[in-house]
Amino acid sequence: MKMLPLGSTEKKILLIKQNGELHAVGTRCTHYGALLNTGALGEGRVRCPLHGACFNIKTGDIEDYPGLDSLPCYKVRVDKSGLVHVKAKCKELYNNRRIKDMSARDPESIKTVVIVGGGPSGATCAESLRQEGFTGRIIMICRENIIPYDRIKVSKKLNFDVHSATLRSPSFYNEHDIETKLGVKAIDLDTTGNIVKLSNNENFMYNYLFVCTGSKPRTLNIPGVNLSNIFVLRNYTDSQGVYAVLSPEKHVVILGLGFIGMEAAAYCVDKCASVTVIGRETVPLNAIFGKVIGNRIKKELEAKGVKFIFENNIKQFIPKEREENVLAKVELTDGQILSADIVIVGIGSTFYTDWMKTSSVTMRDDGSIPVNKHLRTNVENIYAGGDIAYAPILGSDDTFAAIGHYSLAHYHGKIAALNICGKETSLKTVPFFWTNLLGKSYRYAGFGKPTNIKIHGSLDKLEFFAYYLKGGKVIAISSVNADPVVADFANSLYEGKTLTEEEINTDPFGWMRTKPKDVSTRFQESFLVDV
Repeated sequence: MKMLPLGSTEKKILLIKQNGELHAVGTRCTHYGALLNTGALGEGRVRCPLHGACFNIKTGDIEDYPGLDSLPCYKVRVDKSGLVHVKAKCKELYNNRRIKDMSARDPESIKTVVIVGGGPSGATCAESLRQEGFTGRIIMICRENIIPYDRIKVSKKLNFDVHSATLRSPSFYNEHDIETKLGVKAIDLDTTGNIVKLSNNENFMYNYLFVCTGSKPRTLNIPGVNLSNIFVLRNYTDSQGVYAVLSPEKHVVILGLGFIGMEAAAYCVDKCASVTVIGRETVPLNAIFGKVIGNRIKKELEAKGVKFIFENNIKQFIPKEREENVLAKVELTDGQILSADIVIVGIGSTFYTDWMKTSSVTMRDDGSIPVNKHLRTNVENIYAGGDIAYAPILGSDDTFAAIGHYSLAHYHGKIAALNICGKETSLKTVPFFWTNLLGKSYRYAGFGKPTNIKIHGSLDKLEFFAYYLKGGKVIAISSVNADPVVADFANSLYEGKTLTEEEINTDPFGWMRTKPKDVSTRFQESFLVDV
């Protein structure tokens, strides 16, 4: 897999040889532009090292996410002398992306698909329906007053411009006859009459329904919760609200030790007077990365000035003496009182499925919706995806779970569209997620609760990868500055391969098809920790 210049242009192509065949595609991931020659080559696909998007090496089609666009695919010919010829259109070379062919709307078709949810899952489903030949009516219900956008920026980059972060332009949806209903929400579902009822008094009949309403942040029910400058981070308006009041003299208190809390702390720490993080546990991000790595993240944030208070919670919000609607302080459960001009609450989420409770769609006690391997619910013409889908997880011994991952939500939209179009397709994707804290990117692929973690490399230098072990198998891998280890492992899981504890103890690098630079020297040191 090599990146090579093409002809007299300054542009390059990615040339891949696999199973004796040559293929040429675009060079950069269509999500955030990572160079794919630094990624992981699997069987018939190349995976982005940063966020896990996958592209078919024969067609350039995007097969796993995030992102929506496919890669250009170029014609390759080898002459009698062995010289390789690649033919490409200049436009494709310069754009490095393409949209798959979209079917036109047939005004005589009476079939309708209603998509309830304006996030990545809904957006991917809508355009995938057109790409897979659906010519009927498509209606996408968006609770926010804007078309689907890159939601991961909400907690990672609070001052982003939402209009430049939309996944597609308004003209794209108009051109392909995808109706978008903005600023409204579904309030009731009649599965007998196949009708979705909306908050603006509109009703829509459907032949197929895809529900991908996502989740909503948990909130607090304590004194002072309605004071100004208390925020959650779920939508772009939340980000804008925090950014509007963030300034060098402000004291920020963050409740929660998960991704939202850590990303918000990392963003705010050099833009305000102080950042204090409150949590009920004793280690940030423990549930994902484990205590040892979580403590290393804590140390990194503390070095930048973030303060942590563990095994605690907020008891009440206290207003200013002369401005009773404005936040001034917080009181913790142990009696401590902290100055707080801004509070960000990141304590998990619940599912946006209350509006379906009176329908015949089966729901679990937590509000998630059980689906089969095709994302179909117990009601034959209703599918569910994204955060709310309690779905089977690849490579986890038939475990089901509801996972709130941005990439997975994209993928669910594609699978729902394929099955709605009658192209029966089972879920086959590996959970892959990431975070960026203080300039360091942390990646993770896999699923499950480990019993041990084996770390290779240096925690002090933040240059390592970690094997998550259970029952003699590697169930997940995380890494920092060790690309493309996580992407390579995700490829292996996708291909049905099992990596055992015995294998990594014998040769920790032997399974890798695309090894990190200087792997045997940078990651030779290792140690095992209990969970």
